[in-house]
Amino acid sequence: MKAVRKARGQNVRNSNTTKRGPESSVLTSLKLQGQLLNASLLRLLLAPFTSAMAITVMAIAIALAGSFYVLVNNAQQLVNSLQTGKQISLFLHEKISDDQAKMLAQKLLTNEAIENVSVITKQQALAEFQQYSGFGAALNALESNPLPAVIQVYPKDSLTEAIQLRGLLEQMQHEEAVDFAQMDMQWLARLQAIMQMANRIVLILTGLLAVAVLFIIGNTIRSELQTRRDEVIVTKLVGGTNTFICLPFLYTGFWYGFISGALAWCVISLILLTVNTQIDQLALLYQSQFHIQFMSFSESIYLLMASSTLGVLGAFTVAMHQLSILKPE
Repeated sequence: MKAVRKARGQNVRNSNTTKRGPESSVLTSLKLQGQLLNASLLRLLLAPFTSAMAITVMAIAIALAGSFYVLVNNAQQLVNSLQTGKQISLFLHEKISDDQAKMLAQKLLTNEAIENVSVITKQQALAEFQQYSGFGAALNALESNPLPAVIQVYPKDSLTEAIQLRGLLEQMQHEEAVDFAQMDMQWLARLQAIMQMANRIVLILTGLLAVAVLFIIGNTIRSELQTRRDEVIVTKLVGGTNTFICLPFLYTGFWYGFISGALAWCVISLILLTVNTQIDQLALLYQSQFHIQFMSFSESIYLLMASSTLGVLGAFTVAMHQLSILKPE
């Protein structure tokens, strides 16, 4: 019986040893990665001039791409806030009374694609026409009001495509009380074409600047690898693989990209803060509710992730190429 208990105890100890083995290996690996990460950052700090030059150039390139994105994003916000171009005017038949026009307006409000409606009664239409046309005296001589009631329909902001607005316009035209529906589709189509062109330009510029960042990172890593050439050769002589040797350079690329992205975010925010007051004052002069939209939290995280990824990718490409041709003599 004692022998059985002893055997079970031995099995339990062996089991615990087996479980601790992989866990210990993972912890050791994580500790090693943390040391390499800290060592890479320390190496950047020990060469402040070289590191600052590379980080500044990369930050400028990333800030340019981010600024273009924020500019187009704010322009899109301004376009979406312009209700005049998206306004649909419904001119009703002359026989439709003001009360019937108001009932039709309440019916239109049930449409999920419509944000708001407003009714211009026959008397209001006549008063506006007298005020702006200059024919007030002549209109007073008329026995009846020849102007129809008008319903102004404001689609929701989510309807930005011309085909969606055209479908809504045709739907309004089919109402029995509507004589004809009018909307400046040409103006809207031109505006949307400009925004599509701006988005494409931003994508092209972002791609070009990303390539520039890759080259800057690659050149920086290549210079550092040449500086540590003897260290790399010794590591190879003792059996170090290219992957193992490449790891510290990947962390160096990560720090370059991460710090450059953080600096670029600061530059973008500083630019927006500088022009924010002037744009708010301009918006007040035009009685607009437009406000500059800063980068959101998720967009800021994406910026840091993209810059860090570019740093790692540039470092990996150059380091693996250089290590493949660098061999001990």
